[in-house]
Amino acid sequence: MRKIIEPQLELGQTPISEIKINLKSRDELPKILIGLQALFCDHKSRTKIFDLLENLIPPNINLKNGRKGMHLWRILVLGMTRLGCNWDYDKLLDIVNNHKTLRLMLCHGGLSDEYEYKLQTLKDNVSRFTPEILDQVNNIAVEYGHDFFLRIRTPKN
Repeated sequence: MRKIIEPQLELGQTPISEIKINLKSRDELPKILIGLQALFCDHKSRTKIFDLLENLIPPNINLKNGRKGMHLWRILVLGMTRLGCNWDYDKLLDIVNNHKTLRLMLCHGGLSDEYEYKLQTLKDNVSRFTPEILDQVNNIAVEYGHDFFLRIRTPKN
């Protein structure tokens, strides 16, 4: 029963497009989160990424039955964070349970603010996000960047 992302916001949850990310930080995590936020807000890029991520679901999984799995959006955010920051799973576990902005990007807040990830859950789910998938997401991001640059550079009549 794996979803791409929970379509209904919880009470007190911040929409991804409205998350405030520290633009002055020199750390790599805010830069990754800004890129993910931009891709999420662009419908064309988001659709391409979610189509790509649906390939992470094993073919023998029934999407309509069973326990809830980690949303594909969360696998993307955590996979991009782990590979982009070159963290092991122990470091990822500590950050994902304690970093406010990352938790907002994972759609926590409001009622699910107390949710705590477990190490084995991260290993089981985030390990599906391979460097090859990262390359494909990066290609979508580059395409988005080119389209964005052309939109702002093209004179409007």
